[in-house]
Amino acid sequence: MKVSVSVWSVHHYLYNGSWTNADFIDYAASIGAQGVELLSIFWNAETDVPAVREALARTGLKLACFGACNDFANATVEGRAAALADIKNSVDMAALLGASVVRVFAGDTKEGIGYDQGKVWIVEGLQEAAAYAQSRNIVLCLENHGVFAGRSEQVKEIIEQVDSPALRSTYDMGNFLLVDQDPQPSFDELAPYISHVHAKDFKQVEEGAEGAYRTLSGKSFYVGVVPTAGDASVAEIIVKLKAIGYKGWMSVEYEGLEEQKAGTSRAVELLRGTVSV
Repeated sequence: MKVSVSVWSVHHYLYNGSWTNADFIDYAASIGAQGVELLSIFWNAETDVPAVREALARTGLKLACFGACNDFANATVEGRAAALADIKNSVDMAALLGASVVRVFAGDTKEGIGYDQGKVWIVEGLQEAAAYAQSRNIVLCLENHGVFAGRSEQVKEIIEQVDSPALRSTYDMGNFLLVDQDPQPSFDELAPYISHVHAKDFKQVEEGAEGAYRTLSGKSFYVGVVPTAGDASVAEIIVKLKAIGYKGWMSVEYEGLEEQKAGTSRAVELLRGTVSV
């Protein structure tokens, strides 16, 4: 397994304009990552393509994944078309820059859109997106995230309904905790489909703790921590990944309370040590 780092881990620096994607790649190289995961939300093809190409060549890092930020749970045709365009553009960028995986979402919950209707739009959108990805030899990987695809059985159902070899799973270790699901049995359910991994961890805390996320049930609260320091069973999941012969990327997605550069650096160090055991 190879360790990469997602630009989301240090998103403060992209949002405030102090870093470009090329700056992030330099940082990722400096902390020992082997690859990077870039996101469409921070992407400007005109300026980023030449700068990122140069940074990847200079550092020797690989593009592990290009992440789309699509949302198919949209009541308007225009909104769903924009979600599809985001994925297609992400596929094009992945192909151009040497990645084989594009991370995708299902969609975000909204007032007036129930699960059954949302799933129809999600499946339709991902079927068209997967057909495009397959034509470019790219695999879309659906992240377990949110209400429509947060739980392993939801991800599995969507993948099976889309019924394409170009749609698989981005297994996000930590996100299962936020939908009140144990990451280990979730792994077992999704194991045949896992083609990309997010190394993320959360630790349960009391209500009112700084930076705490409330779970979907509203009964538990978690804060982000570095991998292996929380409740996501990171070391055990890595053992399971080795057992199924997974040799893809494991991308750090740090969402803890430490300053983002410091927390991400520590996360990469801990993950590399765990993967090498």
